[in-house]
Amino acid sequence: MSISESQKRRFRDLAVDLEAIDRPAYEAAGRDPLAPIIGLGDPANRIGIFGRDPGREEVRHGMPFIGSGGQKVRATLYEYLHGTRMPGFEASVEVGRQFFWANTVPYKPEGNKAWPMRVKRPFQPLMAELLLTRWRGRDLITLGREAFLWFGINQPKDVRDALAAFWEREDRFDAIHETPLTDAGGRSRRLRLHPLPHPSPLNATWYKHFPALLRARLSALEARPGNLRLTGS
Repeated sequence: MSISESQKRRFRDLAVDLEAIDRPAYEAAGRDPLAPIIGLGDPANRIGIFGRDPGREEVRHGMPFIGSGGQKVRATLYEYLHGTRMPGFEASVEVGRQFFWANTVPYKPEGNKAWPMRVKRPFQPLMAELLLTRWRGRDLITLGREAFLWFGINQPKDVRDALAAFWEREDRFDAIHETPLTDAGGRSRRLRLHPLPHPSPLNATWYKHFPALLRARLSALEARPGNLRLTGS
């Protein structure tokens, strides 16, 4: 599923004055720097994966979660579901079709640094709208601190405080945090967040542990072929 033309225009309107978009990366890839890079997927996919902004490979392919960190996610998904090593790039794309994908700000920043709050906040209503109107699931695997705490942006203080407190827990990569998400149009749904560390190779503390942590999340969610779509879909 892709976003509507109206939604594309709204993203472009927000991005047009965003100075820190890595325009050279888009130019090198022959890509439009104002075109958002959003995954989405089948609304009936039971499990979603929510991460940070795209990187250079995402720009090159026009597809999110496809760079080194995203490939680690996709390789683990493939190996868990099929019991064998992922054979290549096309398989990584195909396995991703069984999940719903979204991110904080769908544009690559200069230096691959996380977008600051002054950028994330105006984009949050659009991304929240997409989550609530383009997906029917409730279980989201979040990748890293930025992605997890995003669910407090433009939300009540008690929601923000609960997210911040949960992130400080030692068992945050095993436990589940349920939180409401309300968009600017008043639509709301309670989501179950399953946080994991960011899968970047630069995350020296957690990188080697990431596959095992993701496999544990998938096991708890009973992810398997034939059980990746919402009941009745």
